[in-house]
Amino acid sequence: MKAHANFKINLGLHITRKRDDGFHDLETIFYPIDTLQDIIEMEPAEEVVFEMKKGDFQIDSEKNLCVKAFRMLQKEFGLRGARITLEKNIPSGAGLGGGSSDAATVLKMTNELFNLQLANELLKKFAEKLGSDVPFFIENRPCYATGKGEILSPIPLDLSTKTIKIFKPDFSISTAEAYSLITPKSGRMNLKEIVGQPIENWKNLLVNDFEAPLFKKYPELAEIKKKFYNEGAIYAALSGSGSAIFGIFDN
Repeated sequence: MKAHANFKINLGLHITRKRDDGFHDLETIFYPIDTLQDIIEMEPAEEVVFEMKKGDFQIDSEKNLCVKAFRMLQKEFGLRGARITLEKNIPSGAGLGGGSSDAATVLKMTNELFNLQLANELLKKFAEKLGSDVPFFIENRPCYATGKGEILSPIPLDLSTKTIKIFKPDFSISTAEAYSLITPKSGRMNLKEIVGQPIENWKNLLVNDFEAPLFKKYPELAEIKKKFYNEGAIYAALSGSGSAIFGIFDN
């Protein structure tokens, strides 16, 4: 079985509170994009065998989210093994959710391959244990997200008539690094209200809280955003906790 794992961008990202468990509450709009995809092949096997091709990082296979996703369902439902091959095209440490998308895709593939007949709501419960934005990729449609990013409400947002360009510099930013620089804020306009306005208004209203501290530490990110606007972008921003910048264009 072969499947494709897409990525996402964040349209606005408000960090509203640091929780007692060490995580942060946030609100954001997740928007899926399929112009760049990881490719995952999977088949039943007697044991778990994992291979990654073209990745921009090295990691022990048991720590890879694809393997963690399969192991979770394997343990829960007494499955035998699987051979999983991941062709990694979405860059890591970019704020595009590539690893989370891979994990969600493996959950869905395992569900189908082993005929588990699990509903999406249950798959999202498993996904939440793998990462805060993994449930979004089970849903995989525009969503307003709160909590740690796992509480999802689909929204009627369609950017299919626009061109979305992505630029990732030659460095990555870890989630831990990004959050160490952040100061939570509350009491702002709801992001659903902002994205419901004409896209031309977004430039002055739609804010990613990670931009200010990360642009200060990595000035080249601010230059990339500025370049997108100079090229005619209607809206440009950092995606997630970086380091990729995206621009939305009319054509």
